[in-house]
Amino acid sequence: MERSNPIKFGTSGWRGLIANDFTFANVRLAVTAIAEHVKSKAKKPTILVGYDTRFYSEEFSRLAVDVLQEHKIRTLLCDTFTPTPAVAYEIMRRKLDGAVNFTASHNPAQYHGLKFSSADAGPALPEATRDIEARVAKLIAKNGNPRKAGKGLGGGGQAETIQLREVYLKRLEELVRFETLQKTKVKFVADVLHGCGAGYLDRALAEHGVDVQAMRTERDCLFDGTGPDVSEENLAPLRKAVTESKATAGLATDGDADRFGIIDRDGTWIQPNHILALVYDYLIETRGWKMPAARSVATTEMIDAVGRLHGQKIFQTPVGFKYIGQLIREDKIALGGEESAGLTIRGHVPEKDGILACLLLAEMIAARGASLGEQIRQLFKKIGREFWPVRENLHLSDEQKSAALKKTAAESSTLLGRKVASVDRTDGAKFVFEDGSWMLLRLSGTEPLLRLYVEAESAAASAGLVRDATQWILKG
Repeated sequence: MERSNPIKFGTSGWRGLIANDFTFANVRLAVTAIAEHVKSKAKKPTILVGYDTRFYSEEFSRLAVDVLQEHKIRTLLCDTFTPTPAVAYEIMRRKLDGAVNFTASHNPAQYHGLKFSSADAGPALPEATRDIEARVAKLIAKNGNPRKAGKGLGGGGQAETIQLREVYLKRLEELVRFETLQKTKVKFVADVLHGCGAGYLDRALAEHGVDVQAMRTERDCLFDGTGPDVSEENLAPLRKAVTESKATAGLATDGDADRFGIIDRDGTWIQPNHILALVYDYLIETRGWKMPAARSVATTEMIDAVGRLHGQKIFQTPVGFKYIGQLIREDKIALGGEESAGLTIRGHVPEKDGILACLLLAEMIAARGASLGEQIRQLFKKIGREFWPVRENLHLSDEQKSAALKKTAAESSTLLGRKVASVDRTDGAKFVFEDGSWMLLRLSGTEPLLRLYVEAESAAASAGLVRDATQWILKG
């Protein structure tokens, strides 16, 4: 009888429900396959093991160390909860052969996850994750699911524990102009949503003399019951803190601090799409990087408009930061970003960095002396049009999902009563209309959802596009 493979890598690692899919037996399977994969690439590999603040993170990490050492792989274990970007930076700095990082990022509390990064410090590319999945399938075919969960540490004895905070914070000093922040009277609230950003984002600001108030810094495996996502709803406590303390802005990082969330001084949640376009424009102005940017197919084309303003083209990638990471490694772009609040910049890690994103935002606000709302309006003026992207998560049955995907596969010159100028199938199906507005439908790589993305020249036009597209999908 053929057993199904419990380990499936999506756009950002393998995620599963704790005690259902994400079990000690399955973690042992996944890490065994990773160990085999790593040994096929390097003679004497060294692997870093990191983890976030979720339930059982330390126990899963110790098991991973145990398994890697059984395979005679030198293993470095983070001494405490560590942000994903700090893990990525350590791979680069020490020239390691990769990292196993236990995190489900922004997912709700009942999930755990495993991110595997390769020697290039970015999320593993599909060829690597396919190889790992194939090795898992072979292990199951040979032994069934190994039930031995690992008792303490075995193999190579005690793990070498390392602390990543100091070297990572030092790296940020090279990327962020803290002197710009020190010259102005700015005040920030840093919300780390009970995740790994505690002692990183707040400390980076405080140590450079910036007035910062930190919140939700203690570990809470239930994440206030909402999950550590930097969504508008989850940042309601940050909005309250910003308006009550009359702060310049609110800066937030998600569970593993690879994503950012921003609240303007008036309490408005600023969507990541607009932040990416602003930061790209600011980097070209202040760093002199006359270079392209990269964005995923689901991300705002406002970045393209900023590129045109500066005589630059834009790289479009499938969804998944690993594709942007490749362009960072090749030094082809000034900034890479995804609408799901992922950003990195030239010369930095080929991975999302929410801490860096928040610090660059703080620097930009201090340098320009204007609220984010004002800066967005000014950029719209410079570009000559507005961009209002929207993302909707559609919770559909499997039948509805496959019916919707079938419909998008059909070529058509008109859709939703609008003329189709072009169709892009980089990832899902993106229909670009004659007036420059667009819609994209794709299956989520991290959750069981169909995602709908639209963008038009006004909030009302985007809302209309969402309404028409949703009706069209649900018509079956």
